[in-house]
Amino acid sequence: MRAALCDRYGPPSVEHLVEVATPVPGDHDLLIRIHASTVNRTDCGLRRAHPFFFRAFTGLTRPRKKTLGSEFAGVVETVGPSVVAFAPGDAVFGVTRDGHGTHAEFVCVGDDAPIAAKPDSLTFEEAASVCMGAIQALTCMRSVMSRGNQRILIYGASGSIGTAAVQLAAYYGAHVTAVCNTKNVEVVRSLGADEVIDYTQDDFTRNGETYDVIFDAVGKHSYRRCRRSLVPRGEYVVTDLGFMWQNPYLGIVTAVLPTRRVRLPFERHADTKRDVALLKELIEAGRYRAVIDRAYPLEQVVEANEYVETEQKTGNVVLTVIPERAP
Repeated sequence: MRAALCDRYGPPSVEHLVEVATPVPGDHDLLIRIHASTVNRTDCGLRRAHPFFFRAFTGLTRPRKKTLGSEFAGVVETVGPSVVAFAPGDAVFGVTRDGHGTHAEFVCVGDDAPIAAKPDSLTFEEAASVCMGAIQALTCMRSVMSRGNQRILIYGASGSIGTAAVQLAAYYGAHVTAVCNTKNVEVVRSLGADEVIDYTQDDFTRNGETYDVIFDAVGKHSYRRCRRSLVPRGEYVVTDLGFMWQNPYLGIVTAVLPTRRVRLPFERHADTKRDVALLKELIEAGRYRAVIDRAYPLEQVVEANEYVETEQKTGNVVLTVIPERAP
């Protein structure tokens, strides 16, 4: 099979297509023929080993797992003898548990992996774009969103995590203020945002409004700049460690103070299989959709990575492995 290999850390050009052996499923595994995958900022971080501590998990000098990609949509090719929930020919979508392996023509996943039957209403490209941003948004925000009747501001509302967060916050009953650039205002509004702030025109930290939750979906803001825009016991929810690892420190300090809090991207007992099932339900109910900016064929995986690294994408960037047939 063809796979995009990343056998050293570095810029997008380190990924290259090669022929490798097709994985063989074990007793509880599914072999999935991938139709589409995505390239996201997590893939780029793993490829560059940024932050540096990634290497403690991925390989000190070179990546141990050489094929990137976590999201996929495709068709079950074969299943192990102990698999009962899926059968060859089933169209499925989901993510791998280890965050690797989907920039390829085939991937093996366990039957307990976060996967589900693909909704009939979605193309494979749309289905491949559903999970990663939404799971990250849920992991960061579930505890604050589930309270309902919250005023939530989402900074970076036009990215993969941000477009998911807008829809999920609306689903949980929050009043959603989304912050994005001019070109994405209408896209974000169409996802269910109650208010949209164009950050090229207005600075939300200076407009006098306060929010129960501020969610930085792109890691480009800071608690110091946002804290006065939070209600007295409001929460600043982040997706990364921040400059000089300041967010873990602030998370510990603010957790023991009767004040505004910094909440880190961590959820005890996270159940990503449950998350995928929820997303499938929302899609079928017409309450969630993936936003796709561009699609690249697998052969242009380098170009796809380069575009993601411009940090200007709207929603998701797709890798098409098997092009959709025209109706």
